[in-house]
Amino acid sequence: MSGTAKVTSAHLQRTAIVYVRQSTLAQVREHTESTARQYALSAEACRLGWPAAQVEVIDSDLGLSGRSASGRAGFRELVGRVCVGEVGAILGLEVSRLARSSADLQRLLELCSITETLIIDADGIYDLSDFNDRLLLGLKGTMSEAELHLLAGRLQGAKRAAAARGELRFPLPVGYVYDDEGSIVFDADEEVRAAVGDVFIAFKAAGSAYGVVAAFRERRFPRRAYGGVWAGQVRWGRLTHGRVLGLLSNPSYTGAYVFGRYRSRRVVEPDGTVRTVTGEVPREQWAVVIQDHHPAYLSWQMFLDNQARLQANCTHGGARPPREGAALCQGILLCGGCGRPFSVLYQDNRARYDCSHSRHDQVATTACRSVSAATVDEAVEARLLAVVEPEQVALALAAADEVTERRGRTTRAAELAVERARYEAARAERAFLACEPENRLVARTLEQRWEEKLAALQEAEAGLAVVQAAAPLPPRAELEVLVSDLPRLWASPTTSDKDRKRLLRTLIADVTVMSEPKGRQVRIGIRWRSGASEEVVALRPVPAPIARRTPQGAVDLVAQFHSRCSDEEVVAALNSAGFRTGTGRSFDVGMVRWIRYAYGIPTPSLLDTGELTVAQVAARLGISTSVVYYWIERGQLAARRGRGVRWRIPFSAEVEQACCERVANSVHLDRPTQIRAECGGVV
Repeated sequence: MSGTAKVTSAHLQRTAIVYVRQSTLAQVREHTESTARQYALSAEACRLGWPAAQVEVIDSDLGLSGRSASGRAGFRELVGRVCVGEVGAILGLEVSRLARSSADLQRLLELCSITETLIIDADGIYDLSDFNDRLLLGLKGTMSEAELHLLAGRLQGAKRAAAARGELRFPLPVGYVYDDEGSIVFDADEEVRAAVGDVFIAFKAAGSAYGVVAAFRERRFPRRAYGGVWAGQVRWGRLTHGRVLGLLSNPSYTGAYVFGRYRSRRVVEPDGTVRTVTGEVPREQWAVVIQDHHPAYLSWQMFLDNQARLQANCTHGGARPPREGAALCQGILLCGGCGRPFSVLYQDNRARYDCSHSRHDQVATTACRSVSAATVDEAVEARLLAVVEPEQVALALAAADEVTERRGRTTRAAELAVERARYEAARAERAFLACEPENRLVARTLEQRWEEKLAALQEAEAGLAVVQAAAPLPPRAELEVLVSDLPRLWASPTTSDKDRKRLLRTLIADVTVMSEPKGRQVRIGIRWRSGASEEVVALRPVPAPIARRTPQGAVDLVAQFHSRCSDEEVVAALNSAGFRTGTGRSFDVGMVRWIRYAYGIPTPSLLDTGELTVAQVAARLGISTSVVYYWIERGQLAARRGRGVRWRIPFSAEVEQACCERVANSVHLDRPTQIRAECGGVV
């Protein structure tokens, strides 16, 4: 190193820091000579005059790239110590070890200039207060960043060239291995191949990734380890939901060689931190796709169908896939008031459709109501089975053909519009590039025209995306098989609720319900896949209190006989007339008495039947009730048990005369004048 005269006593009184960094852990593990050279700079600091106690090494950034200061704790520590002025010199093997980013390096150099901190590398000693030294370090930093860009470009270019030929090797998913010639072949382990193949079979049967996980609940699944002590080995464990999604979305299982599925980009966090994120690229933007490159577990079309099915299962995007449960219209039932999907509530094995958006979003309408699932499902089911009758099949298939043809024409028109917009945008670009940059009068006009064409292209592509996003109709052959077997399949006990929902959605796009606030009518709008719409009307079920109410004819009969018949006689009359209670049972005395109480029908008086109660007899004779009970127990007064185990006493004129004489002749009873008078004055 040269320029030792730049090292002053002021620098030697402060700390000398040796900054050690390697870009990757592989370099730390394999390029040990470079690491050793960096640590040896401590001896160079001592040679320049720093005491060994004032020489420190910062090596916490080993294995980290210098592309950004984010995540490099050692670099942040170095900058902080420079700011407080406790660093006299920074030693590094080369300036690029400090930072590969010109922005980070220039910031550090600015701080070193303010605090009079030296930069020392293998080429010399730099004093940042000297303009020439600062200019030289800035140039070296720029060259270092350019070097990183050139190296990355060469490496990426080589990778892309190898990938375009299908020769770039990368870790294979489980089920595939490289043979001795470097070709991709099936794994020789039959258990591994069977497990991978069964994943796709299970997904076709279950229709969801969670269904595949359930199918493998009691079965182990292979996984190839990459890195570590088990590198290259197959490990067995449980199949998780994330792994199922990875298997289903990997195009390698179709025999296709794909490169460019993921792309990395740098983003700035709200706190200013710069980090690199990796995201999946849309399928149409994959850089390399080579079909039939190696053996396949499934076809490319099956892969696309699986992706569409996974997308349809993703409820985050508003999809409503068919689920388990008895609610037939779950997921496709819309509220006629607010226009949003109904929720499904289950209680006591009964399902209800509920529009709860009014409670959550404060957008209540008079039509946002709850309705029994049976009310809607029965009407939709009946209409579906009626539509697929033989006389309607030909009409439905013709409508499907017309819709398919109309959609094809619309899609083709949108594709042609995109093609023309792309041509005009390319033409405008060529005109702009052909213009001399100095001729701004023309360049500005051409640039504006190019931007207009690009905006038109973007609008055309958006229109094409909307047309292509429309749900496709099932093939005609599938429709013919479906309509011919639908009634039998629908009624079959082996058909699950989820299968019925899938069958329903094959022909019906959605169902809209408009319920009357104070009536029993429910208007149900059905929109078919063919584009046709119709409306059916269903009735809400009668509420349980009304359904279990006693028939009005029975109530009228009880009221008619209330004054001249006993409860037993009324029961016999009701049952003979064929009346039943609200729950379908025969009438009994208790039910008749309840009808009298509920409808305010008076109980027949005992005077009308010539009978009195014990209290009434005692009042008539002017004696206590205990005397009457005494006569009944001794057999001196005839009586029978009545309603409520009450005594009923036949009290004719002869019986009353005999009781009066008994009272008048008794030596134990007080004989009132009234009793003596009623008994003819007998003493």
